[in-house]
Amino acid sequence: MTTDTTAWEDLDEQAPAAGNPADFDAFFAEQDTTRPRQTFTLYGTLYTLPDSLPLMFTLQMERVQNSSDPNDVRKMLATLFGADTLDVWAEHGMTDRQFGIVLIYSAANVRTPDSVTMQRAAELHDEQEQARAAGKAPAPNRAARRAKPKNGKRRSSGKR
Repeated sequence: MTTDTTAWEDLDEQAPAAGNPADFDAFFAEQDTTRPRQTFTLYGTLYTLPDSLPLMFTLQMERVQNSSDPNDVRKMLATLFGADTLDVWAEHGMTDRQFGIVLIYSAANVRTPDSVTMQRAAELHDEQEQARAAGKAPAPNRAARRAKPKNGKRRSSGKR
């Protein structure tokens, strides 16, 4: 397998002049004002989604996957929607279905505004829930699986 390194060699030629370091703060601030953002209103509050998922949101989402601690969910939502979001939404009576729809809608529209409608987010949520429910059929226990012969063959005890 051959790796083309010509692109990396070109980077050496683009090094900033001495005393003039690259300024990512200015670069990212400039980009923040030029990329389109999705907005939505929920419970009277206007939310503006970022142009990409914050790193902390992504890291928290990995952690929250297997967590039942509401504080983990609070931290995750705070990075995307602001502090106390989970409590505000819960106080307004948000259901778990509504919560899932908002998350699907938001995740889809972060990078590409207007790519998923609220209706489509609801459909995607419901499809996920149906797939999850279908996948939860109880599996036969280990003893039942071992007792069942494979391909019509009799099982051997291993003793001869």
